[in-house]
Order: sequence, then structure tokens, then C-alpha cells
Amino acid sequence: MILTGDQAAAEVLARSRVVAVLGAQRAPHLPAHYVPDYLHQNGYRILPVNPSHVGHVLWGEPVRARLDELSEPLDMVDVFRRAERLDDHLPELLALRPLPHVVWFQLGIRNDRVAAGLAAAGIDVIQDRCTMADHRRFRHAGLLG
Repeated sequence: MILTGDQAAAEVLARSRVVAVLGAQRAPHLPAHYVPDYLHQNGYRILPVNPSHVGHVLWGEPVRARLDELSEPLDMVDVFRRAERLDDHLPELLALRPLPHVVWFQLGIRNDRVAAGLAAAGIDVIQDRCTMADHRRFRHAGLLG
């Protein structure tokens, strides 16, 4: 299902604990670093995925080249890739076993075709929202407990 609205996003953030970050970056000034860093500081286990950074460790986890190298269940895949590149990742996302509960496209990222493919497979999708901004806002509003 394609999820919209604050209530759905708050529920996803409240129930997710293990988050794969597709496109994770090492440079602290990039959103693909400071957003997952914020989530890590707030109790989420972050599994970084980026072929350019294999051999490095981020948030206490080795960086993997591809999502399908992850062998554990994922609550969420947090996507930091350009919208036009998401088609390349759809087979990889659908090959995960078990399937992740949610795929979250970060702020500015929207690909309705990929979102529909994920939703058809039973994966919830959030598009064009920032996990960090939403988490901060929901925490201050008391929506995250």
C-alpha cells in the first residue's frame, strides 16, 4: 500500500527498528549520512548499503554493496537514490526475504512506477518524506511514545 499522511508515517517510525539505508554516505554533511546518523542516535539499527563504500563501517555495521547481501529481516529500507535510478533497485528490493515492511523514499524522491511495484508485492511505501524531520516532529508531538 502507498502510505500518505502523518499518522501512517508515525506508525512506520514507531514500529521500525532495523533500517537498511540504500545510498548511505560517509560524508557527514550529506543527508544520506546525517539522516541515518540521527536515526541511529535515536535507537534504530542502521544497515548501510552503497557499493562505493564497501570495506568501511558506518553506525557499527559493515557497508554492503547491495541490499540482497543483507541476510536479516528489515523493517524498513530508507532510500537515498535519485528517483530515476529506483527502477534499477526494484528487483533487488523484491528479492529480499523476508520482504521489508516498508520502503521509504526520502524527501524529494518520488517514483510512482516503483512504488506501485512494491505495493503490489505487499510492501508499504512512503514517498517524498524525510525520516529525520518526521521523527523529530512526531517525537515532539508525542506520537512516538
